[in-house]
Amino acid sequence: MKVTTTPIDGLLIIEPKVHTDDRGYFFESYNKLGLEAAGNCTTVFLQDNQARSIKNVLRGLHYQNLPIPQAKLIRVLEGSIWDVALDIRNGSKTFMQWYGIELSAENKLQFLIPHGFAHGYAVLTDTAEVFYKCDNYYSKPNEGGIYFNDPTLGIDWKINLADAIISEKDQKQPLFKDAVISFE
Repeated sequence: MKVTTTPIDGLLIIEPKVHTDDRGYFFESYNKLGLEAAGNCTTVFLQDNQARSIKNVLRGLHYQNLPIPQAKLIRVLEGSIWDVALDIRNGSKTFMQWYGIELSAENKLQFLIPHGFAHGYAVLTDTAEVFYKCDNYYSKPNEGGIYFNDPTLGIDWKINLADAIISEKDQKQPLFKDAVISFE
């Protein structure tokens, strides 16, 4: 596997080694030892989640506060998404900066998002099936969110926001300045 760093410390792009032949392809989608060796990542995952969405669905920005934060390893099984991570670590050199990447069934890239980031994605294709590993269980009391279109963040979601399909919950998330965030 190939691990690429991003301009934001902690965010990693994982590119698995894909073996193809006339039958199709094979790759290891997760190898703890390989990830530790390639990216110095010692995250232990406890929960897997999967979501299927239609084109223009926008989910996010979500995170879990301390003491039960969640790191995520995200990949796409079908279709394509624009995946965004926002640094919410107060005191970080990249605080309030975001990074986006296209993840697709075709490119097989994975995005490792550590603790201290809000996360969201927009669906670019007719449908997309997203699979992600989490290093902590979901905790409603620690759940946090930020309004996806906060103008102070300037996130480009790669879809026309007039066409976006957004849950009522995500439409009511607070602006960044009003969000409850417990990361230092």
